[in-house]
Amino acid sequence: MNGRRRISGQPGDPRAHWLLVISAIVLMAGALILNGYAHNAVGETHPPAAPDGATAPGLDRVRRGGPVVNAAEGTLRSVRPRPGAIALTFDDGPDPRWTPQILDVLARHHAKATFFVIGARAAENPAIIRRMVAEGHELGDHTYTHADITSTAAWRTRTEMSLTQRALAGAAGIHTRLIRMPYSSTPGAVTVGQLNAMRTLSAEGYLTVLTDLDTKDWSRPGVAAITRAGTPYGGRGAIVMFHDGGGDRAQTVAAVDGLLTELESRGYRAETVTAAVGLPTAHASADSAERFTGTVLGLAQRGSNGFALTLTCLLALAGALTLVRVLLFVGLAWAHARRARRARRESPGGHRRGRAPVWPAPPPVSVIVPAYNEAAGIAATVRSLVATDYSGTLEVVVVDDGSGDDTARIAAGLGLRDVRVIRQPNGGKPVALNTGIAEARHDILIMVDGDTVFEPATIGNLVGPLADERVGAVSGNTKVGNRRGLLGRWQHIEYVFGFNLDRRAFEVLGCMATVPGAIGAFRRAALASVGGVSRDTLAEDTDLTMAIRRRGWRVVYEERALAWTEAPATLGQLWRQRYRWCYGTLQAMWKHRGSILARDPYGRRCIGYLALFQVLLPLIAPAVDVMAVYNAAIGDPLPVVAVWAGFVVVQALTGWYALRLDREKVSALWVLPLQQFVYRQLMYLVVIQSVATAVLGARLRWHTIRREGTFEHDLGIDAEAVAAADIR
Repeated sequence: MNGRRRISGQPGDPRAHWLLVISAIVLMAGALILNGYAHNAVGETHPPAAPDGATAPGLDRVRRGGPVVNAAEGTLRSVRPRPGAIALTFDDGPDPRWTPQILDVLARHHAKATFFVIGARAAENPAIIRRMVAEGHELGDHTYTHADITSTAAWRTRTEMSLTQRALAGAAGIHTRLIRMPYSSTPGAVTVGQLNAMRTLSAEGYLTVLTDLDTKDWSRPGVAAITRAGTPYGGRGAIVMFHDGGGDRAQTVAAVDGLLTELESRGYRAETVTAAVGLPTAHASADSAERFTGTVLGLAQRGSNGFALTLTCLLALAGALTLVRVLLFVGLAWAHARRARRARRESPGGHRRGRAPVWPAPPPVSVIVPAYNEAAGIAATVRSLVATDYSGTLEVVVVDDGSGDDTARIAAGLGLRDVRVIRQPNGGKPVALNTGIAEARHDILIMVDGDTVFEPATIGNLVGPLADERVGAVSGNTKVGNRRGLLGRWQHIEYVFGFNLDRRAFEVLGCMATVPGAIGAFRRAALASVGGVSRDTLAEDTDLTMAIRRRGWRVVYEERALAWTEAPATLGQLWRQRYRWCYGTLQAMWKHRGSILARDPYGRRCIGYLALFQVLLPLIAPAVDVMAVYNAAIGDPLPVVAVWAGFVVVQALTGWYALRLDREKVSALWVLPLQQFVYRQLMYLVVIQSVATAVLGARLRWHTIRREGTFEHDLGIDAEAVAAADIR
């Protein structure tokens, strides 16, 4: 039943929220780009490249000179620390774990040091930067991302330097004129590329700081080896290179403590680089505009870092929850199928569960078909209902809900016995169903959509479980009839895997969420206990199921009761159908939220499951997908591809089992990998649209789905598909 009027006085579908979605995507992309830029190159410091033998004017002079170099055009000067002065320098920080420990060691020895900070790390840890400055230490620039500026373009080099200065301005209100190039070491190891970079940096006002003693602590050679490498000899002054970031620095912390103890006994004084070489402080005060810009940069950097970390956690959590759900539901479906097989063996003449009651004689049944503009398929639907092998009394009540086509005329013109056609003004599907319920003569009621056809054995199988007086409703097994195209195959897999497998598990858990409008059987007393079919939501079947279950009735699933329905044939039609389904489900969840507050086990399981797996996870799924692509782009893509392939394999195995349970051909699984790239994303967007519509308070109209008349000329649909789906 596809067409309905929108309730007047309610706002229509919102459109402005798509602007919010696009804005969120742009912000998310910006955050990931910033985080990727800041962290893609940051990590362990590599050994400096050996001199390549190339020469350039001034290169020999630099190699023979001191570790503090001014290589401005026309000028090439260098200086060394004075005798007895030791300048400890630390690269690749600040690190929130190791840098504070090094600062504590320095404080115990009343020593000063120079920290060449990575701008991104400084932006993420401004409190540590402020502590360094407050305790009298000196800061230097080590680029924003630990980039090798001997190979970067000029604009990238300027960007690296500028961003680090902004980070320092935002964190501590200062600039610095010291820089140490990543991957540099002693003057004797300077390459032509590094010399050219020094000239560029000196033109920008920087002094390049190399080192006299490279401890190579990044390789973690042991505390003793680090201490020996950092110890000057003969009373000479020295600049010593350590690292406070980029990895495990426990050895560095211990070595610095031991080295300072040794040097103090020998009369050395640990100073900043500028103090050790007799230059003015490297710090300059940043103006208010630079501080503001730096503060914004710091906030953006920390925000992007937190966002990326959150998405990574969500990626892991979503994957774990999805895997747990799949394994749990497969196990429950297996238990359901095993119980059903045992019941059929123990009670061959019955329809249900072991020693459960069976009808002494087939009960009289009324089938209600609400129809609105179903001319394309109503004849096939009614004929399939009449062509049943059910031996009990049967009537078919077709309720034409103000159709604008020939639905009523076609149904009445079939001339079939025990088929009544009732016409009424358009009032909506719930009104049509309630009309049918009121007009029906019998107490066992079956509700069927006007685009659905039954198998001959369906009615008998469907009403069998109602022999148990505790059962108030029975869900049948809905199949996709028009499954020849790619979209049809995707929906076929979804119906078997996502709907029917779930219903098996839901019955075992006692938390059935929906008896589908396409095929459902009800006890009149159960319908009366909830006041009939409500008009409160657009998912009247979910609303009705929840209401019946909350009244204490059991709701079960009968996999042998087959109904073939016509699925949407285009993406646009599918969007409109699923949009209504999702929005209506949200309405039903909100309407029955009291079951959670009342500590109703059904409400907790059913609504909790829907909220987690059909609302929350789909809402975050696009961000999780983006994060997966991001991780593949900035790092090794193999783990991401392996995880994705693993989930596809798990889904394929689950789909194989679900298809086997439904006696369907497993060859349909070939479209499953393709489903991950189009169909799944469409379903995510449907949830986003539905949640936005609900949050904004808009009232969704009933979207019309155009019927193709799939079953008009062939009640058996596809002969092979019907034969394969015949569950025994």
